[in-house]
Amino acid sequence: MSPFGANSTQKNNAAPRPDSMALTSGRWTRGAGIFGNQALERLEILLDEAFRIPGTRIRFGLDGIIGLVPGLGDVLAGLLSLIIPLAAWIRGAPYITLVRMTANVGIGVLIGSIPILGDIFDIAWKANRRNYQLLRRHLAEPRRHTWRDWGFLLALAASLGAIFAIPIVLIVWLLARLIPH
Repeated sequence: MSPFGANSTQKNNAAPRPDSMALTSGRWTRGAGIFGNQALERLEILLDEAFRIPGTRIRFGLDGIIGLVPGLGDVLAGLLSLIIPLAAWIRGAPYITLVRMTANVGIGVLIGSIPILGDIFDIAWKANRRNYQLLRRHLAEPRRHTWRDWGFLLALAASLGAIFAIPIVLIVWLLARLIPH
């Protein structure tokens, strides 16, 4: 008899559900309940869509509420938002999808850290919903990347390049103006 009870062998011989097949073909076979589609969908709803402003179609979740706490709130919300990209990595999502998911979280945290306006952006951006949809698309059509994936990464790389280049250009310009010829 198994130390896990009589039902453990019956469960192992049962046909896998479609949702669990993606988990066993991923990087890890553990955590099926934690990183299954239902659990991730519930997390996405809890973080981005659990509440509705009465009389409107505007929905928000714990991510928007936690983000209201100055300083630490956006960091904590960002850490919670990393659960879906982690699940995608465990389930074998390609790196382009993971980079896009991480960028969604990063944009939400970065802009969300701006008082008031950032919180409004965070509620509209819904990084968790975006990431869950990316994961679902990957599971439905593994290894399929659209022009939007590559366009997003290209725009992200250009933005990061500009962010790093602008201060360097300004410093060179200031030094050129300050140093006598």
